[in-house]
Amino acid sequence: MNRRRHATAAITMICALTVLASPALTLQAAAAPYPPLPPKKTLEQVREEIDTLYRQAAVATDAYNLAEEQTKEQSAELVQVARMIVAGREKIEDLKAKAGAAARAQYRNGGLPEGAQLVLTDDPQLFLDAAGRLRDGAKATTDLLGEMTRTQAQLDVYAKDAGANWTKLEAHRIKQAQAKKQINDKIAAAKKLESELAAEERERLRRLEEQERQRAQTTWLGTGVLAGLNADATPEAKKAIAFATAQIGKPYVWGAEGPGSFDCSGLTQSAWGAAGRPIPRTSQEQWRLLPRVDVKDMRPGDLIVYFKDASHIGMYIGNGSMVHAPRPGRDVTIAGAGSMEILGVVRPM
Repeated sequence: MNRRRHATAAITMICALTVLASPALTLQAAAAPYPPLPPKKTLEQVREEIDTLYRQAAVATDAYNLAEEQTKEQSAELVQVARMIVAGREKIEDLKAKAGAAARAQYRNGGLPEGAQLVLTDDPQLFLDAAGRLRDGAKATTDLLGEMTRTQAQLDVYAKDAGANWTKLEAHRIKQAQAKKQINDKIAAAKKLESELAAEERERLRRLEEQERQRAQTTWLGTGVLAGLNADATPEAKKAIAFATAQIGKPYVWGAEGPGSFDCSGLTQSAWGAAGRPIPRTSQEQWRLLPRVDVKDMRPGDLIVYFKDASHIGMYIGNGSMVHAPRPGRDVTIAGAGSMEILGVVRPM
């Protein structure tokens, strides 16, 4: 009994101490500081982040446009191969019909091959005539069998080509889908950043963007680059410039190549297409495949490629200016040719 009373007393004491200690613990927890809030981004940091997102969207747009072009090419090749397969099968059927006709002719001759009929004749003239027909018939049969063999071999090749083209087509479609998702994700993230700004901050953001472009343009002009530039444009370049500047005010839409909207390379491709000079679809392909010229040799109509990844392109129109489709949320406009980081210049001539 004594032990039980002692145990009960001990438990009561522990409970009492716990109750007494609890307020102190609660006060201590309440006094503990909250985790520090992350510092608010400056407007300049927001501008840089938005620029990066739109640049990444531009790279993905190039990937999408290239995959789309490759898909079109692969589809056209697949259609061509399918037509060749159909033509080959029709040819095989025609050759089979000819072989059947030869077999029926032999049947009408009593089932005897011409060689046997030749041996049985005792007329010298008939013998000579039959010998000639035998030679011709043997050659025709050999040619017929050879043609059937070659046609079947071609059909086998066409079938393999069709399979390879289908595999490539599916791969390009997958690339398109992946690029499309990436574009939409980057643009959505950039728009979300802008939407979180107050109206006054959005206006300040636009001013910051303009100030940054002006600063870059002033630095570029300060190098004296305009002093040696050729102001003359070829007749084709004048047509391309006229087309591009006529699009001013139309919205940027990724993947668009007119007539109501454009992305950057869609504008330059359409402009030079209107001048009778087809050029590649994407800014990266335009940079990779078109002849390059030094900036000091640049003339109106040339295309200026921007950033190290060739993710943007515009058309030089003279007097240190270019026309371009900037990015989502902006319209086709004229800007300083040196307002962004220049990678190089290409000439579609």
